[in-house]
Amino acid sequence: MGRYKLIESPEKMWQLFVAYKESAKNKPILVQDFVGKDGMEVRRERERPLTMEGFENYCFDQDIINDLGDYFSNKDGGYSDFSTICRAIRRAIREDQISGGMAGIYNPSITQRLNGLVEKTDAKTEGIQKITIERVTKNTDQ
Repeated sequence: MGRYKLIESPEKMWQLFVAYKESAKNKPILVQDFVGKDGMEVRRERERPLTMEGFENYCFDQDIINDLGDYFSNKDGGYSDFSTICRAIRRAIREDQISGGMAGIYNPSITQRLNGLVEKTDAKTEGIQKITIERVTKNTDQ
C-alpha cells in the first residue's frame, strides 16, 4: 500500500505545471521606469520567468500542497513514479531561464548563477614571470 499523495499522479503534476506556466506567462511583472529628458514615469511589462519557487507557490495558492520537496527528492522512494515528470519540470524551468537570459528578457547574470552557468577563469599569477622578446630584423637583400 502506497502513502496518500496530495498530487495523485504524475499526469496531475504535469497539468499543475502547465497551469502554473500559463498563469506566470499571462501575468507579466510591471517594472517602474523613467524615460525622456523629463524623466516621465512609465510602467513596462517584463515577462515573468518560471521558477521552482513560483511553481510551489502556485500549488499552495491553489490549496493543493505547500511543499513539493518530497516529490522532487523521491522521499523514501515513495515518489519514484513522479521522477520523470519532476525531471521534465526542472528542465522546462531551466530552459525558460536560460533562453530568457540569452535573449535579454531576464537578467543574464542572475540566470547564469541560478543555473550554474558561471564562466570560471583563474586570473591568479604566482611569482615573477620572465618574458623574453626576440627582435627580428627584415632582410632587404632579396
